[in-house]
Amino acid sequence: MNDRWATALLRDLCAIYSPSGNESEAVSFLVSRAAEAGLKASTDGAGNFVAERGEGQTSIVLLGHIDTVEGFIPPTITNGRLYARGAVDAKGPLATFVTATAQATIPEGVRVIVIGAVEEEAPSSKGAHYVCGRYQPAAAIIGEPSGISGITTGYKGRMSLSLVGQQSHAHSAAKSRSVAARAAEWWTRLEEYCDHRNTNRPLFDCLDSHLTEFHTSTDGFTDRVDLYGSLRLPLGAPIDELRHRLTTLSNGWGTVSLGDYIPPFRSDRKNRLVGALIRSIREESIEPSFKLKTGTSDMNIVGPAWQCPIVAYGPGDSQLDHAPDEHVALDEYLKAVRILTRVLGSRLP
Repeated sequence: MNDRWATALLRDLCAIYSPSGNESEAVSFLVSRAAEAGLKASTDGAGNFVAERGEGQTSIVLLGHIDTVEGFIPPTITNGRLYARGAVDAKGPLATFVTATAQATIPEGVRVIVIGAVEEEAPSSKGAHYVCGRYQPAAAIIGEPSGISGITTGYKGRMSLSLVGQQSHAHSAAKSRSVAARAAEWWTRLEEYCDHRNTNRPLFDCLDSHLTEFHTSTDGFTDRVDLYGSLRLPLGAPIDELRHRLTTLSNGWGTVSLGDYIPPFRSDRKNRLVGALIRSIREESIEPSFKLKTGTSDMNIVGPAWQCPIVAYGPGDSQLDHAPDEHVALDEYLKAVRILTRVLGSRLP
């Protein structure tokens, strides 16, 4: 595999629009292209892309995702940068996985498995849940943008929340407080609680609230408010206490619900996988750094189950995730390929 092949792979993969739930065309394309590169490629029961190389009982899993958020950006290369939906999050890291696996000198007795999971950007995380119990790797890398110098070792957790409140309809001139005012007050109290709890804490240890929807309705008899949001959870977040606190903050008005819990996760730095990444990054005359992310990834799902050395790595600036000008520098992408190729040639377990 050469740089031209690697660049074409990423560009062509990004040319196929694959928002969550509509990944099949991109999966079929990648199966074909990986097979051409000498990998044993297929689609699994969840619709994930799967490609393997090497023989042995010891497996290394490279888990990326092939879906993107909505909003297609036609691939364009300008000034050495590829502008495209998924160039950063996360077809860039996935293409890095495929190219590096195809060209690495894999140690004897080791099998490298590349997975392009479906629905990572959706609440279902369908692809990751499917593979979670089907593999038990000796080491794993999650395909997410960290920048070529970055090694990500942790992600916050997440939980959705909602408040639904109803009361008898009243004229806007009446003295009674509206459902909108009551819900807004509840959210303000939640933000104040988070701010108080987060005092003097590092960002990764903070509890963050995000309001996503707020709307009211009436049928002329009953006024209703529906508020939806989420919490970004630090390690050790007391879920039962949070549930009680959120209910208390509503003063008994409305129905508070929590769901879609994704646990926070942080991995160990002291293992052969991290050591191999550090050495390989330095071979590019780059000083590696460790990162903790405030979002979530498939590491939150497979990390607790696999209990193996695990990090997230991939080219691209995560600040450009989902952005209208999402792009990756092609020289960074090609450096990431070289870095990972050397890592896969190391004895990781």
